[in-house]
Amino acid sequence: MWESEGLQTFGIVLIVCASLKLLHLLGLISFSEDSVEDELELSAVRHRPEALEQLEAQTRFSRKELQILYRGFKNECPSGVVNEDTFKEIYAQFFPQGDASTYAHFLFNAFDTDHNDSVSFEDFVMGLSILLRGTVQEKLNWAFNLYDINKDGYITKEEMFDIIKSIYDMMGKCTYPTLKEETPRQHVEIFFQKMDKNRDGVVTIDEFIDCCQNVSLFLF
Repeated sequence: MWESEGLQTFGIVLIVCASLKLLHLLGLISFSEDSVEDELELSAVRHRPEALEQLEAQTRFSRKELQILYRGFKNECPSGVVNEDTFKEIYAQFFPQGDASTYAHFLFNAFDTDHNDSVSFEDFVMGLSILLRGTVQEKLNWAFNLYDINKDGYITKEEMFDIIKSIYDMMGKCTYPTLKEETPRQHVEIFFQKMDKNRDGVVTIDEFIDCCQNVSLFLF
């Protein structure tokens, strides 16, 4: 049971992070009534996650929720960490109609906060806690980091285009009406014009947050 539930748990979480408004699918995850060990199961795992109590204090998840998430994570990633190739493989299973590889690359980098080319369970639940239960400010800070590809503190028009184009590529045939080739660029021009208040060619985090809080144009 946990093997299939593990893939479902991990995949659903990634869809959430894709900003596709599928949070309701989390209702498909049922919490087992069976007794669970007091601590996370760590056998056969090379990367040992932080103590459960510490993660509970650092996130907005309960102990039970962390146990469920960990079981799903461990089933998909027995080593205790996810590399980018595995991340892309899991993601592709949920978007077979399109090419999710580029967006998965950007999303992986957003989760990999310590830039060690892997996502640990700690990285995973810290990001997930923000996306599911963080404040609007926290969610927008996380989203800004996703769009700021080179992490220089600004979003350029090309960075925004790369992210939005990757989302359209991921959706593939699911977009309706069918997108024209120039559509992503046109949408970026509209978004960027609204966000870049001082017309200096880049979007700061303050401009990003202000615009997203006041205009319903952001896919999050």
